Amino acid sequence: MSAPSRRPSMADVARRAGVSIQTVSRVLNEPELVRESTREAVTAAIADLGYMRNRAARALKTTRSSLIGVLTDGTGLFGPSETTTAIEAAAREAGYAVLLTTARPGDEGRAVGAELHGSGADGIVVIAGHDAMLPAVEAVARTTPVLAVTAEPSDLPGVRTVGVDQRAGARQVVEHLRERGRGRIAHLAGPEDWADARARRDGVLEALEATGIDGEVLAGGDWTPASGAAMTERLLAAGRPDAIFAANDLMAMGVLHTLARHGLRVPEDVAVVGFDDVIGAGYLRPGLTTVAQPFSGLGHEALTQLVAAVEGGAPAEVSQALAPTLVVRGSTDPAA
Repeated sequence: MSAPSRRPSMADVARRAGVSIQTVSRVLNEPELVRESTREAVTAAIADLGYMRNRAARALKTTRSSLIGVLTDGTGLFGPSETTTAIEAAAREAGYAVLLTTARPGDEGRAVGAELHGSGADGIVVIAGHDAMLPAVEAVARTTPVLAVTAEPSDLPGVRTVGVDQRAGARQVVEHLRERGRGRIAHLAGPEDWADARARRDGVLEALEATGIDGEVLAGGDWTPASGAAMTERLLAAGRPDAIFAANDLMAMGVLHTLARHGLRVPEDVAVVGFDDVIGAGYLRPGLTTVAQPFSGLGHEALTQLVAAVEGGAPAEVSQALAPTLVVRGSTDPAA
């Protein structure tokens, strides 16, 4: 069995391109300072040789690892998963690698934070969807720049936050249902310990008060179709509403299932709305009206804010919460 070939070095790239090692380094780190023809020669040599930067060597020289830690709770829910993917893509575009760490239920936040800090990450993004992630945010913020992705501002010192305006999304839903002539709206709220669920609930209550529409909020959802189905049974037992706004699309699927089982038509008898715009939401029967979140923009904004903190600069402007978009489909509008 033959030995594996040697990994190409920066010197190999310099020889192939006919330039100095310093020029190769400049192309990698400050390309705007290098003539276009030289840049093209170096990048062609990199592609030909399959050269990859040695992050460990670079860290020794610059005292930075070009490594971003991302801490999640490992949930498979659509929102946190899409957010994590968007952050990883934005980090790669910005020249950073990502170290993904999961804080499982029962993990001690301080220990998880120490593990990420010990990895040499320049900064850490915490997908802080629910309250159980806050100890980990606090632990890592003591020694490392931290950005929390959450629907609520943080009162922890040194922690920046970025999120989507969940309240605005919920208000859009209520206004849309009002325009469709729905006079009694029920909101099936998500778990109380999730910031997104609290923000969506508060947005519904604000919109109901502002519009004067009759409405109610049911607690007890857990993001699953089963909870959406069970809560819909409770609703129907007390009297059918004109519209049901579920805290996420999975719960809305449970709503659609239960309404169909009771012989109720959507949207003629009851309009249904979800939140997140999960893959396949438009292929339900009828297509689900929902609120889409700008996950790509969220990932980019999170990295922009974190890199500003890592590099010691001022925040790129105090970031505003990103705006979600109402996507109207057949579950509220037959014409859609």
